[in-house]
Amino acid sequence: MPPENKFRMTHQRRVILEKVKAADPHATVDDIYHAVRKSLPRISLGTIYRNLDILSEQGLIRKVGRPSIQMRFESNMEHHFHVRCLNCDRIEDIHPGDLSCLDRAVTSDTGFHITGYDLEFYGLCPNCQESKRQSGN
Repeated sequence: MPPENKFRMTHQRRVILEKVKAADPHATVDDIYHAVRKSLPRISLGTIYRNLDILSEQGLIRKVGRPSIQMRFESNMEHHFHVRCLNCDRIEDIHPGDLSCLDRAVTSDTGFHITGYDLEFYGLCPNCQESKRQSGN
């Protein structure tokens, strides 16, 4: 359930949310910034970052990725996971089915009451695998 709405939906925030929804499923901040600047040419990158954080806090979009890599954003709020290519940084959604056994295992091992989790797989995408084969690496 999204947190209590303590931020109003400003015009800038609405435009940013629309651009995230219209963007590739896992848009970078730079992708969003360039798309928003077409509608709001004077908006700063800092304003984009602040509003993406607010929209994420409000549960309207989701941050994808770890802090050590470029953060991406998506509007798909359905429960799903991601697979990321370590070479080209391509991300795809995956829907692995019921993982309730994972919840139970973690609870059993740690005593934690699990309320949610993010899971990201990583490896090489088919295109990068083919490129490696062709280059002989």
